[in-house]
Amino acid sequence: GPCYCDQACARSLDCCHDYAQACPVIPCVVSQWSAWSGCAEPCKTTYRVRTRHIIQEPGNGGEACPALEERAGCVEYWTRQGTECQQSLIPALITTGGFGKARKKRAAADGNERAGYCVEFQLMAITPGCLHSHHSYTRWMHYLREGHTVCVECQHPALHFPSQHCYGDGTGSQKNQLLHWQAVGNHRCKGTWRRIRQLDTCSCPSVHSFLFI
Repeated sequence: GPCYCDQACARSLDCCHDYAQACPVIPCVVSQWSAWSGCAEPCKTTYRVRTRHIIQEPGNGGEACPALEERAGCVEYWTRQGTECQQSLIPALITTGGFGKARKKRAAADGNERAGYCVEFQLMAITPGCLHSHHSYTRWMHYLREGHTVCVECQHPALHFPSQHCYGDGTGSQKNQLLHWQAVGNHRCKGTWRRIRQLDTCSCPSVHSFLFI
């Protein structure tokens, strides 16, 4: 009689003798991936998407089709209107507060001394590279400890205009949002912190005092 390609015979073991020839396996065929979309939301750590579609459905025991959508992490620093996002997305570049005195001397000599501010952060994560710095100019990184509160000063020339903020200071971040920082002078020393508060009058301690670059 006729051979029906319904695949049920493979389970009931009563397939026609020529089932494999009469009902060959039909593989799934999918298209190429589309281009990646933009980020799902601007000014947030979110995702982008690419898709593909089925050209041929599988049949006669062919394997199921693979995933038709992929997502990847994504951050866009510009809004849909083309304006820059809030500062909270930009990783902070920091160095030891010891450089602050030289900065202030240069600014005073130029007549460009401008009022700055400080931001307190709680260090949440630190890469091992911070402790493996043995150069004299990187020893300040050894004072970075998880759980400690650090004070980071924003002063000229890192104080950008007209925003009146240092990049990476966490302005506009949500409460308890994890923000990223990077130590200048050692690309292996970086981590995350949470913004605690901004101090318009700086009184950073000498040990846990740092500068925005």
